[in-house]
Amino acid sequence: MNEFENNPDDIGMYLSTMFNNAQDFIFVKDADCRLVLVNEAYCRLFGVAKSEVIGKKLAWDLTPVEIERFLTTDRQVLADGQEVVFEETVTFSGSQTKTIAVRKNRYLDTQGNYFLVGVGRDITDRKETESREKARNAVLELIARGERLSVILGAIVSAVEKQNPGMLCSILLLDDDGKHLLGGTAASLPDFYNEAIHGIEIGLGVGSCGTAAFLNERVIVKDIQTHPYWERYKELANKAELGACWSEPIRSTKGDVLGTFAIYHHSPNEPKDVDIAVIEQTAYLASIAIEQEQSHLALKSYESRFHQLLQSIPSVAVQSYDEKGITRYWNKASEKLYGYSAEEAIGKNFFNLIIPKALHTDVREAMLEMFETKRVIPSSELTLMAKDGSDVNVFSSHAFVQVPGQPPEMFCLDVDLTERKQAEEKLERIAHFDLLTNLPNRVLLAERLSLAIEQCNPSDRFVAVAFMDIDGFKTVNDSYGHDVGDEMLVILSKRMKEALREGDTLARIGGDEFIAIMVDIEKEEDYIPVLERLLKATEDPVILNGVVLQVSSSIGVTLYPQDKADAEQLIRHADQAMYIAKQGGKNRYHLFDTVHDNAIMTQWQSIDEIRSALDRREFVLHYQPKVNMFTGEVIGVEALIRWHHREQGLLPPSEFLPVIEGQKISLELGEWVIDTALSQIGQWKNIGVHLPISVNISAYQLQQDDFTERLESLLSGHPNVSPYFLELEVLETSALNDINQISATMKECQVLDVRFALDDFGTGYSSLTHLRHLPAHLVKIDLSFVQGMLVNKDDLAIVEGVIGLAKAFQREVIAEGVETTAHGVALLQLGCQLAQGYGIARPMPADELPNWVSTWKADDAWQIEANT
Repeated sequence: MNEFENNPDDIGMYLSTMFNNAQDFIFVKDADCRLVLVNEAYCRLFGVAKSEVIGKKLAWDLTPVEIERFLTTDRQVLADGQEVVFEETVTFSGSQTKTIAVRKNRYLDTQGNYFLVGVGRDITDRKETESREKARNAVLELIARGERLSVILGAIVSAVEKQNPGMLCSILLLDDDGKHLLGGTAASLPDFYNEAIHGIEIGLGVGSCGTAAFLNERVIVKDIQTHPYWERYKELANKAELGACWSEPIRSTKGDVLGTFAIYHHSPNEPKDVDIAVIEQTAYLASIAIEQEQSHLALKSYESRFHQLLQSIPSVAVQSYDEKGITRYWNKASEKLYGYSAEEAIGKNFFNLIIPKALHTDVREAMLEMFETKRVIPSSELTLMAKDGSDVNVFSSHAFVQVPGQPPEMFCLDVDLTERKQAEEKLERIAHFDLLTNLPNRVLLAERLSLAIEQCNPSDRFVAVAFMDIDGFKTVNDSYGHDVGDEMLVILSKRMKEALREGDTLARIGGDEFIAIMVDIEKEEDYIPVLERLLKATEDPVILNGVVLQVSSSIGVTLYPQDKADAEQLIRHADQAMYIAKQGGKNRYHLFDTVHDNAIMTQWQSIDEIRSALDRREFVLHYQPKVNMFTGEVIGVEALIRWHHREQGLLPPSEFLPVIEGQKISLELGEWVIDTALSQIGQWKNIGVHLPISVNISAYQLQQDDFTERLESLLSGHPNVSPYFLELEVLETSALNDINQISATMKECQVLDVRFALDDFGTGYSSLTHLRHLPAHLVKIDLSFVQGMLVNKDDLAIVEGVIGLAKAFQREVIAEGVETTAHGVALLQLGCQLAQGYGIARPMPADELPNWVSTWKADDAWQIEANT
């Protein structure tokens, strides 16, 4: 504090910095309610310069009534000193409306004069979200109350029009024959128009709605007067002053057409992404209301069949209970799932039937709350109990049913999760074990190596890491085919596993590469007999189909803690030693030399050269497009760094990034990439190209304590760029040491609206646990698997597994390395729509991309596959 007292200018500098960098807008008024001080956030919000507002009472033009209301509040605070907090909707420049929340307080300056300080923030987005959620909840409440369908549909349309001025909405319902559209609601459209289309027969070319209902797909007509679907109806539309019509089929849960939801505009109009989301969400909400209405009618007509239907559902166990837990209904699926017959269960308390004692208290409290409030217990996964005492894993949904004149009941709908659990276990095995040899893969290897290092006593024990490459394996593959090569790898893996000691680990990390971890070594020489057995295991002949096959192996070894490196670096050191063994004549082992000054000097020189290149601005970004093969849209680009080397020309990242991995210069270069990408987003935006850019970041950069603050600083340097357009790709092969820290950092960045993707998925040291805990919205399938999926069943199985894994965890999935039309078709068949690769486009300079985007067209074969 003494330092600040002696340097008052420093205090002023710090306060000024805090004041002008605050996210909330701040203003100060004198006793006459005139502005004397405002911060940068204030100017940004109201679109004014400080020089324009200082001395004024308000920063923007309002009506006299609004001016008086604002100034009255200021005078009140200055007069009585009581804090005032309020929300206000204001209009800027006569059209733009924002909602702000403001807190005002009175203070006394050194001369005894009162002044007012106001602090506020723009809460427009929050209010709009609340408004949409309120409208949605209001509709859901109408649905839950069983309100008439016409009222519900009217509320749906009214909510959309209120939130989207300029839209005119209608809902048409398909008749019982499935051939005609009947008026549902369209209060904003002229009566003559509604009467004219009531009962119209669906078909191709019957406007937007008739065509959408006929094709069961969305129909977007940007200009009614020029579109062939409206040829017979454009005069009617012209009379109704309608210029555009976007129609979405309202589908049942089975995918059948129930009707259509349409949005009209008075003039030609093309939907944006947010408009498409409104169309889809509204159609879905309408489908809930329509299906409930249909269910209600069916229930009234076929109540007896309802019970028969419940009895016949084979995959959903349905029960009902009163508020004391007494069983009132028990269908056949429940009998099969839990083992109790209906006669055994009905009349018994379900706490004594299927609820484990550990859940009694929680279940009883949840039931009590539901019967008191009529709020349904949320659906969830539960482990319940069968008659024989075994666990039953179910996904349980609940419904509160109150039939007039009868006591309320809780209905439970339980779906057996046994098959899904088995699928998860299969995916878990795929995530940890090599499909061909059944050996641990990279993921499990990393876990075991980390554990071995952690448990190693450096005073009297060693851990040996051996990296093995099969010499001559490529010749076997080329000469006899992949099937023979695979059989050979299985035989060799069994031999090598037998050559190890109990407690050691052998892993296959890809192709003909294996890694052995030898633990609890007392003397350095103890691992040598194991290495010699490994050499013999691979050099002994393998006889397949009468053919004698002869290979050998080159082995690189490093010892921990003699080699004081982390798990990933130990593997790299062993890999380096393996190459030395291979260069030395193969069929031998080589110990990693920890005294590698020459290598260090070479690395330092390379780092200095890269630092100078950064200063000289020799690095550039090229951009590889990412597309949706299903829709034919370009969805974004990936930024890929290149080095314009003064002597060697354009260098790919593999030529220089490995040298700086884990070095401070990698952080500087990483921030340069992010900053350059943000600048490019802004430049493209200025010419009408709106594309997100994904940037690769290293684990080293992501794990920096100040990563979020650094990222926020970079984003603030580009105020016209939405952070949502920046995606950070984290390599799955990265060494993510503290998964909790990484997850927390990613969540902090998501608050800034920045998204994450897991890159090269399936190749690295992560695990299924990582996917569960890392909040990445996108999973990228590694190109090595995609490129090999058409000829290698293991690669195909991994691709299919990753797609299934992504869907199971509700992540988007994109395939990289799509080089041919056939790759795209195969991926579409597996349910993967997003892709990038040389078969779509090579990385290109920024100035070439806009023209490519405007001319690119999805492969015809993909479109055919998308429409089948």
